[in-house]
Amino acid sequence: MYAALLRGINVGGKNTLPMEELRRLCHDLGHLDVVTYLQSGNVVFASGGDPKAIVAGMEGSISERCGLKVAVLLRTHPELAKVAAGSPFDEDDPKKLHVLFLSDRPKAASLSTLDHNRSPGDEFHAAGRELYLHFPSGSGRTKLTLDYFERRLRVNGTARNWNTLLRLVELTAP
Repeated sequence: MYAALLRGINVGGKNTLPMEELRRLCHDLGHLDVVTYLQSGNVVFASGGDPKAIVAGMEGSISERCGLKVAVLLRTHPELAKVAAGSPFDEDDPKKLHVLFLSDRPKAASLSTLDHNRSPGDEFHAAGRELYLHFPSGSGRTKLTLDYFERRLRVNGTARNWNTLLRLVELTAP
């Protein structure tokens, strides 16, 4: 099972993509057992296709059918489970934890440009194609934004809160 995480869907009234249309699009691409979660561009499905071809097909189909240029990040159940088990932060409140999923593993030189003091009190930790984010005072005022990380790391990304991550782990389980 795969989870496709779409960047910037149905946020702030922009890039509107109804989940019914996303499910239909995935079915039309040949994916099976398609389920969406929330309205923010999370779709789970079974597919025997190559991950790069799945991403290219989804991005192309969303562009062609919906007129939206959307980055799609794909993760398997084992990858999601590893992320859920790997938080470096000792935090009991899931509302204070987020994961930034990245399209590619950032280069060490790009990682070295990140400022750990950019948003005092907030923390981040890079691990492969993910960044763990800890916002003790909430995510509303942090300066550790998606735009900041994308510009510095030169990769696409999309963030999910911890509860969404845990639900995606459940939905992709065999």
